[in-house]
Amino acid sequence: MSQTVISAGSLRKVVSTAAGELVILDGIDLEIKQGESLAIVGASGSGKTTLLGILAGLDEASSGTVCMMDADLTQLDEEARALARGAHVGFVFQSFQLLGSLTALENVMLPVELRGESMAESQATTLLDKVGLAERQDHYPRQLSGGEQQRVAIARAFASNPTILFADEPTGNLDTQTGAKVVELLFELNREFGTTLVMVTHDLNLAERCDRTLSMVAGRVAA
Repeated sequence: MSQTVISAGSLRKVVSTAAGELVILDGIDLEIKQGESLAIVGASGSGKTTLLGILAGLDEASSGTVCMMDADLTQLDEEARALARGAHVGFVFQSFQLLGSLTALENVMLPVELRGESMAESQATTLLDKVGLAERQDHYPRQLSGGEQQRVAIARAFASNPTILFADEPTGNLDTQTGAKVVELLFELNREFGTTLVMVTHDLNLAERCDRTLSMVAGRVAA
């Protein structure tokens, strides 16, 4: 039986606005198993990106529980949540989030170095080869196309061999053809590494590639 790697119970996110309280998430219950791929879909403002951020430990819930592996994220401070992310999580963002002052190789090496592991350069070189950028490893992000930057971001996400990979609109800034290639690469590496994939996407065709889809409406899981 597959291990549960993320669970959420009665999860709520409420923020104060000039017009009063705004409920962004309203009672989310969720379990995600090891090796599963889950797409979170919904209209703009449905709460899907907020949910992703809370599940990943990037944001805090107002109430409820979120557990990642054996850690209750809702009981941890930011430093402890950062340690949990570093131990278990990889990220792929719509805006790539590469460091402009580092080469492609150095961007991919960074999470491995932060974990204090040896062989960071060889691991990064291998991953850049897997994503088809062996010849571009000494280029800076500004010298790479959007598709190439996203491939570097994918290589970086897998560099620390994460248990869970969170992807937020990974094809949102790419044209259709480039996005399709990036998706194939993402799923290929996900299968190879046996990673759990949790993805926010507006692309229903992409969502259908996942094992399961979670549809959100106004902060709740649609029936």
